[in-house]
Amino acid sequence: MNKMLDTKKLLAGVSLIPESAPFDEEQRAWLNGFFAGMTGIEEVSGRGSGSGLMTDAGIADEVEEEEDFPWHDDSLGIDERLELADDRPYERKLMAAMAQLDCGSCGYLCQTYSEAIASGEEDNLTLCSPGGKETVRAIKKLVKLNAESGGEAGGTATATAPKADDGTWSRKNPFAAKLISNEKLTGEGSAKDVRHVEIDLTGSDLDYRVGDSLGVYPSNCPDLMDEIVAACEMSDGDQPDFLVDKDLTTATEELAEWFIENLIDGNEKKKAEALAADEDLLDEMDVLDFLKSFKTLKIPFSDLLQAIPVLNPRLYSIASSLKKHPDQVHLTVGKVTYEKNDRVRKGVASTMLAERVEAGSELKVFIQPSHGFTVPADPNAPMIMVGPGTGIAPFVSFLQEREATGAKGDNWLFFGDQKSETDFLYRDMLEGYVSGGQLKRLDTAFSRDQDHKIYVQDRMRENGAEIFKWLEAGGYFFVCGDASRMAKDVDTALHEVIAQHGNMSADEAAKYVKNLAKSNRYERDVY
Repeated sequence: MNKMLDTKKLLAGVSLIPESAPFDEEQRAWLNGFFAGMTGIEEVSGRGSGSGLMTDAGIADEVEEEEDFPWHDDSLGIDERLELADDRPYERKLMAAMAQLDCGSCGYLCQTYSEAIASGEEDNLTLCSPGGKETVRAIKKLVKLNAESGGEAGGTATATAPKADDGTWSRKNPFAAKLISNEKLTGEGSAKDVRHVEIDLTGSDLDYRVGDSLGVYPSNCPDLMDEIVAACEMSDGDQPDFLVDKDLTTATEELAEWFIENLIDGNEKKKAEALAADEDLLDEMDVLDFLKSFKTLKIPFSDLLQAIPVLNPRLYSIASSLKKHPDQVHLTVGKVTYEKNDRVRKGVASTMLAERVEAGSELKVFIQPSHGFTVPADPNAPMIMVGPGTGIAPFVSFLQEREATGAKGDNWLFFGDQKSETDFLYRDMLEGYVSGGQLKRLDTAFSRDQDHKIYVQDRMRENGAEIFKWLEAGGYFFVCGDASRMAKDVDTALHEVIAQHGNMSADEAAKYVKNLAKSNRYERDVY
């Protein structure tokens, strides 16, 4: 025991055992001490509490205290997060503006994305999709203030088009894949339109793990592009195709500022100034709404292009395993359409995949690796998955992977949607896994099948004792779906289940959940 305590002190802040390894704190400390002895790591004398470590190779380093990020908590509002980072360096203030999910949708983590902006390596300030418009606003303000104070601004809000880097397929150098098929999963009468999309990766050598996401570069709807062109004065040679990769979904402050600088009519200029000053009103508009709000609009089409940023790629959780579907990647895509201001609006990527891309057509794609969201390394570990709606996608891949590898660990899926008759996605596949023993438990929650609404978190509470039993047996807990509501409700239910069935206080349950997360046994893919 004394040896273990000495090792804890020696290795404060340094670990030879990865956090993902399935050991508790005492086991990890003992193993660190054991391997430290084997590799010749010794304490450097005379350094007091700030001890360094030295290997027999002669390398010595100060053990730095791990930096505290109190704002790195997605339950906090953005104002709270920014306040917590108020006295920190520029890059940490930028980090506090992020959504704090470390979801990877930006191609980074919250910390590394903010550092890339601060260093000037990344000039796209709109990549944090879970953070939405409030994050983009905060980042732009921070960049502007930093530039005004004499610091180095991290870039502009305009995204640059993807370009080749070192020849490997990536966000900046996407692979031209081909669509194989697009199958509707929801039934007749459903309020939703969800598709199973299969894409051919032959010739790419792209490799992915289950839990990763596929980045898809979308293209705009031709009808929307035509309407925008009709609202502008086009010069000879201008073509609507130039709008195909422009972000037409949001009227930005930069667009309003361009109008302020270039409009001649005084009343129209005042209107542009009012829009630029009213973030909430601007948020309600897309580019076409904005253009139509000016009666005397005369803007050369080529100039308009300079005021609109490039579309960011959309990320979709992968719904397949390469072990079962070599050279393919599958997606579960919910088609988005809604009406606003007397116009039908369409989700750019979802309607492209559901309506505008035919079999054999090319799609620009890349793999976005997950950060720990994948099947347990131990094939015998139990696994609980919560994925309502299209959140089921990665768990289809998890089940395929465990089936293909012959993993013996028990699997439990919570799935929910509106109606069982029309919205039970992958029903045949899931029921087949149940009958075949691959799924030990399948608990469903269809909110519209009865008078009172039932959700996945309600099913969790009903089965709380069994959930806690699985966790105590070394089980992993995964969640995929909406970050703003579902994931928070599931997290609340998880805390309650642990407190009730583990006979713990709220603080003890919170610590239990935190330890699950630290040991990578509580993972979320939320957006």
